[in-house]
Amino acid sequence: MRIALLLLCLTAFAFRTRLDGPDKPAYRLYTPKLKATTYIKLLRQAADADVVLFGELHNNPICHWLELQLTKDLQSEKKGNLVLGAEMFEADNQTALSDYVQGRTTGKELAQQARLWQNYDTDYKPIADFAREQHIPFIATNVPRRYARQVSRQGLASLDTISAEGKRQMAPLPLTVDLTLPGYEGMMKMMSESAHGGSSSSSAANPQGATTDMTANFARAQAIKDATMAHFILQNLKPGQTMLHFNGDYHSKNFEGIVWYLRKQRPDLKIVTLSSVETPDPDKPERENQNLADFVLAIPADMTKTY
Repeated sequence: MRIALLLLCLTAFAFRTRLDGPDKPAYRLYTPKLKATTYIKLLRQAADADVVLFGELHNNPICHWLELQLTKDLQSEKKGNLVLGAEMFEADNQTALSDYVQGRTTGKELAQQARLWQNYDTDYKPIADFAREQHIPFIATNVPRRYARQVSRQGLASLDTISAEGKRQMAPLPLTVDLTLPGYEGMMKMMSESAHGGSSSSSAANPQGATTDMTANFARAQAIKDATMAHFILQNLKPGQTMLHFNGDYHSKNFEGIVWYLRKQRPDLKIVTLSSVETPDPDKPERENQNLADFVLAIPADMTKTY
């Protein structure tokens, strides 16, 4: 009888422990050194910045929800001095995006006139609609994909042959690309190892060989995107404004990519970066996520996806 009672008590205690366990947060925010911080601190620093680079995971709903919240709150804080920009819209679609945001066209017309991402309706339309409602300028900052594809196949020199109109849709040429930056170097290494079946016997830094040319051009294609986004951010930013820019995490994490090109032209610029990571336990971020950005957004690894 006593043993049965003891087992019953232990079972009840275990069940109670599960019910009284910690919350399951949808996200946590951290400083570069992975000290817990708050959304209000992110908002305050963002409102004081010239440029905020929100490095998202493209199919993560928490990223998109927080982007929308930050947009709404910055609009309240900046009182009309907010500008939006996004990798998800390419420079040659600026007219279509502006027409929609300024209320001259419908969503159906935008879909017909612009190259929208597959997750536009679920993930970016809420932001575009808020910009439309609030009359917030929205800048298409990315290079047209055909030019990035051209660089990945033929190199940067191939851009010399495109039209003057095409050149207005990207960062000014000739473009400086530092392939020794860790982000680009890591990309080339990954591409090289993939091309050699996981072997790292061929270095991506070696200027010889077709595989090396391919990996270097792949990194240069990434760079033309980074440089073009930085170019259109600066071109559309006025004193006193904050540009909130949405881009894939890779384009701004480790303070590289877009950040490097912004700093190259405007070293005095106040930039705030946010890097998104998925982790088994958002309350215990891995050390490898240190110093990714001014704010690290930790999201459960099993978070549902938008596509």
